[in-house]
Amino acid sequence: MHIPFNLPHLTGKETHYMYQAVERGKLSGNGEYTKRCQAFFEQRYGFKKTLLTTSGTDALEMCAMLCNLQPGDEVIVPSYTFVSTALAFLREGANVVFADSMKRNPNLDAETLEALITPRTRVIAPVHYAGVACDMDVIMAVAEKHNLLVVEDAAQALDSYYISPKTGEKQPLGGIGHLGAMSFHETKNITAGGEGGLLIINDERMIHRAEILWEKGTNRAEFFRGEVNKYGWVDMGSSFLPAEINAAFLWAQLENIEDIQSKRKQLWNRYYDRLSKIASETTFNLPNLPSYATNNAHMFYLIFPTLDKRTKFVQYLREQDILTVFHYLPLHSSKYYEDKHDGRALPECDRYADTLVRLPMYYDLALEDVDRICTIIEKIYD
Repeated sequence: MHIPFNLPHLTGKETHYMYQAVERGKLSGNGEYTKRCQAFFEQRYGFKKTLLTTSGTDALEMCAMLCNLQPGDEVIVPSYTFVSTALAFLREGANVVFADSMKRNPNLDAETLEALITPRTRVIAPVHYAGVACDMDVIMAVAEKHNLLVVEDAAQALDSYYISPKTGEKQPLGGIGHLGAMSFHETKNITAGGEGGLLIINDERMIHRAEILWEKGTNRAEFFRGEVNKYGWVDMGSSFLPAEINAAFLWAQLENIEDIQSKRKQLWNRYYDRLSKIASETTFNLPNLPSYATNNAHMFYLIFPTLDKRTKFVQYLREQDILTVFHYLPLHSSKYYEDKHDGRALPECDRYADTLVRLPMYYDLALEDVDRICTIIEKIYD
């Protein structure tokens, strides 16, 4: 039986809510379901302000615009990430300075940040890979010391938290830095119908302008609240607001977030329990979960000793009709950016690019499917 890498989950209410949105006659966004979704995130996670966007990429682009970057300003971004993290800042005229990953997991190595900061540095943009928190105490301390903004790329980090070793405080990812961005692409834990995102604004100084950027550079939101008697073009902006049908789809998913997360964690734990028996330096390593991070079960990955071993593993599972995928290629050595990179070697990023492989992980994957995959993997190493 074929096991795909991903299948979007449907709760059963998506089309019902989409039909209701059509019946209400408000399809262009910022209607009833948009407001419900935004209120959900603000109430459940304590975010100061949230705005739905058409994608996680759009949320990152809004973050970059809100940072008021000038040509030549520098933004520190991990090289092991999706291209959107870097593109958002490049579009604002900034220079991207790539950081290496940690040895124990693919997240940005916070201990190396100080060495990357120059008088031109304005932003640090950590990415919470696989929904696992970066070391945010260190990152926020460096940012405060150098008066920098922090933009969290929490695309994969819905319902995941950072637990401060210093204070014990539990904070939702995306809600620690000045700004955050989430994705509701069909590969994420929940989806807004294939594409969608969320801008998270934690710095009150940015809320007013964020609404203007969201409304294509107009003060339309203030007009509809009755705060101005007409609206017009007052700033930059774009069409970041998603259609109400996407918000309706997302609302059906959010209503079931507890069930979705519970099932995904069951699957993740089954993988971990089965594969921990054969994990080693000569076979593969399992995901690393630091003591300061919770697990939202977005992804289950393996780290192989060499590229050749990973290639053979992927091919063998494909022959068993099981689809696995590797992940990011290093941005610092990409065709587009290699001649702009400062030449530093980023060995950990390169290692993950060569050796990381993702196993199937989605809500409708059965525990029996996970057992089948694990049994096949166990046979490889018998």
